[in-house]
Amino acid sequence: MSRLLRSLRLGLLALLLAALPVASAFAQAAPAAPAAPPAAPAKPLPSVTVGKIGDEPVSLPMQVLLLMTGITLLPAALLGLTAFTRIIIVLGLLRQALGTGQTPSNQVLLALALFLTAMVMMPVFDQAWAAGIAPYLDDELDFRSAAAAAAQPLRGFMLAQIRETDLMTFAGLSNSGPYASANDVPFSVLAASFLTSELKTAFEIAFLIYIPFVIIDLVVASVLMSMGMMMLSPMLVSAPFKILLFVLVDGWVLVVGSLAASFNPA
Repeated sequence: MSRLLRSLRLGLLALLLAALPVASAFAQAAPAAPAAPPAAPAKPLPSVTVGKIGDEPVSLPMQVLLLMTGITLLPAALLGLTAFTRIIIVLGLLRQALGTGQTPSNQVLLALALFLTAMVMMPVFDQAWAAGIAPYLDDELDFRSAAAAAAQPLRGFMLAQIRETDLMTFAGLSNSGPYASANDVPFSVLAASFLTSELKTAFEIAFLIYIPFVIIDLVVASVLMSMGMMMLSPMLVSAPFKILLFVLVDGWVLVVGSLAASFNPA
């Protein structure tokens, strides 16, 4: 559990660096120094006036403002740049296939999806920490270099899941490409291609999960029809049989294990 919590913390830091493409453009960089005198210190970013208290203006450093903006992008980065999308869609459609309504609840499915996402993304987060975040905290890399290094493992993971047709579609929509290498793919094209590829893969997995439950519904409906019990809802009768089948085959372990194994290694 401690390793999982550590992975969550590392993942938040890695996603924060990956979600700050604008902030990286404002990274502090020392100006070119002449040959003889020592290099001048980097000029800090200006402060921004955010309001007034009485007649006195209240200012906020630009670094803090950019950091706060990056934090607001973390939920979007979690939803669109990690394994979370595929996992939560499959779990949601599995609940519909079981016909159990709101059981398990949305909170339970989200918790399971978050912890499973942390497990799948743990190698990516560890690589991002070792390549970019740790050197930045140790003052070995500037922010721009650290952000680029931390984003590389995440880009590799996303590229491993993308379908070529999706990538070419968004490359055509953005009037960019073909690309000489994976590093030449713009981040906007990469994120859109990854998200659509994840949606397609999630629905493919959900289709395979749906088939046995649909067969149970058809069998129960046929039996009720042959017995003349047309007023009795087939969904009501088939629900216990679907739950029993799912429990007997240890369905949750099978679904979670299959989801974790469905991701291509970076």
